[in-house]
Amino acid sequence: MLRLNVLVASVALVIGSPAVAETPLTVVIVTAQSTELERGISLTGEIVARNSLSVSFPSGGRVESVEVREGDVVEAGAVLARITAIQQEQALRAARAGVSTATADRDQALEDLRRQDALLERGATTRVSRDNAADQTRVKEGVLAQARADLDLAEKALEDTVVTAPEAATVTARYAEPGQVVGAVEPVVELALGGAVDAVFDVPENLMTSTNQIEHVRMFPLERPSQLFAGAVREVSPLVDPTTGTVAVKVSVDDKPNGIEYGDAVRGSTTESVGEAVVLPYSAMSASAQGPAVWVVDPKTMRVSLAQITVDRFETGNILVADGIEEGALVVSAGAQLLYPGRLVRTEAGTNE
Repeated sequence: MLRLNVLVASVALVIGSPAVAETPLTVVIVTAQSTELERGISLTGEIVARNSLSVSFPSGGRVESVEVREGDVVEAGAVLARITAIQQEQALRAARAGVSTATADRDQALEDLRRQDALLERGATTRVSRDNAADQTRVKEGVLAQARADLDLAEKALEDTVVTAPEAATVTARYAEPGQVVGAVEPVVELALGGAVDAVFDVPENLMTSTNQIEHVRMFPLERPSQLFAGAVREVSPLVDPTTGTVAVKVSVDDKPNGIEYGDAVRGSTTESVGEAVVLPYSAMSASAQGPAVWVVDPKTMRVSLAQITVDRFETGNILVADGIEEGALVVSAGAQLLYPGRLVRTEAGTNE
């Protein structure tokens, strides 16, 4: 009987006692902050003349001489190359002889016409004879005009055996050598006109379609990485190279650094904005059966819940969250291993709450 009384008393004591308060778990809490996302793009390109000219012969032939080399600076009218001109010289001599003969024949026809006019005035010849002389004069004048045209063509053909610089320029390429047979309009020399230069980059097509419009590019020569300069995108080719799958992008170099030459390889880089993301310390990342997640604290109750997130990318010490967390949310960054949904937490003094 005594034992029963003790048991009843013990039960009554337990039932009548107040509930034991839940002890908050001490964690480190950070505030989610939004940041603008940037993507870096870096490619290798080449310095080229903004205005260039491919010099060629109007007609084909065997190259007799090339007077310039790459890097030479030439003045307007400077001889660049010659082709063998034996046939053109022979044609010119024949054309000159033709003009001389046609001139003599025309002069003789004029003399005959004047004589027929004089005889006709005295009645010593007929109108038919006089008209025949006039017809012959017109024929001879036509022959002379054709001979002169042939002479002009022969002189032009001889001139075309020599190519000259149309203006002051720099030789950027030499395509032909003495003895080589070249066709009509086949490039022999490449000239850079003026001093303006561009940097040309072959940009992958998929990068062009996924990239926002880029205006400025930072560059440096591969051989001199410390020599930095900048440029602006001047032209984007509308065509895709079918062999490489790239698009040619020209970047103007308006303030060309000393030592930059045509053909120099340069490295160009730029950044573009690709939206915004929430930045959290890497230690805040947890996981669930559905994938990456973080523990979010309700500021009113200080209880946690697991929120699924979409990670944009990882950076040193941080994760960039594309979706699942809003800016300003309270996220547990340390101590998450002891958490469960609804767990009461508190933060130590001095932590970012």
